[in-house]
Amino acid sequence: MKSAFLFLTLGLTVSAIALAAPKKAAKESAKATPVLWEDPADIATRDMLHGPGGSDHEPHGPFKFVSEDMNGTNPKFVITDAEGTKWKIKLGEEAHPETVASRLVWAAGYFADEEYFLESIKIDNVPANLHRGESHIEPNGMMHNARLKRNLKGEEKGGIWKWKDNPFTGTREFNGLRVMMALINNWDLKDENNEVYVYEGKRIYLVSDLGASFGTTGRSVTRAESKGNLENYTNSKFIVKVTPAGVDFGVPSRPAMIHMIEAPEFKSRVGLEWIGKGIPVEDARWIGSILAKLSLEQIQAAFAAAGYSPQQVVGFSAVVQARIAELNKL
Repeated sequence: MKSAFLFLTLGLTVSAIALAAPKKAAKESAKATPVLWEDPADIATRDMLHGPGGSDHEPHGPFKFVSEDMNGTNPKFVITDAEGTKWKIKLGEEAHPETVASRLVWAAGYFADEEYFLESIKIDNVPANLHRGESHIEPNGMMHNARLKRNLKGEEKGGIWKWKDNPFTGTREFNGLRVMMALINNWDLKDENNEVYVYEGKRIYLVSDLGASFGTTGRSVTRAESKGNLENYTNSKFIVKVTPAGVDFGVPSRPAMIHMIEAPEFKSRVGLEWIGKGIPVEDARWIGSILAKLSLEQIQAAFAAAGYSPQQVVGFSAVVQARIAELNKL
């Protein structure tokens, strides 16, 4: 500390700027307005094929490897594109469903990451030894079925937010988000999958990991059954019960008991069932009325963007449309 003050007194303004910058950023972050939802007035014309980033932000190579991301259960890597923009690649069973989920959540007025699905992508400078994901990478750096998430320039990370403790608890918008998680069968609702970031004067709250969607209502025996599984999504129960106290949805359900052997993972998902229960009827109906403005073609475009087959696109879209209709009949 003494040397820092000595540099300041000697007039080294570069050091002064470096010391002041974090304080200024923290002050700006504190002033930012918390936002969870914005009115999607243009929902009927939103580009569901390209999602929040639109066609202008599509990734273009050549791509270069930067680092390995060890968070979560799916292999992830940080890369840069031809313009120097950073992207996070996710491989594995979550790549398809997360691409769709981000578009549907965004269409309803909630914030979502800019995500794109690429059937094939070649990455330069991939290290010979990785901690995980090597089976997904060919010797020449080619990867298949990859979800790319854009890193927005200028965004400031603000940690995570909690389902039980946030500025929006009890609001129509927060309850609408709970309904959205049930509609897409996103059962992996750990707090660590939620993110806060400051961008353009807003303190934005979003569900940043939507990969466990469009499968079962909870962690099943295998991940293949739990995520992006048309049969299980079709056969799962959406609305379980409607009472004067509210609407109970089937998601999230308790994880399969076999996962008790993974104690930390099991513990993190036990007790989350409340997120899908007791939601006021009028709030569930409200988010349903917004989603009803989406055309079948828009919903199908979201699934097509994620690399699903034509048959899967039709099948998944039919379930989503039927669930929207259920909300509007409440």
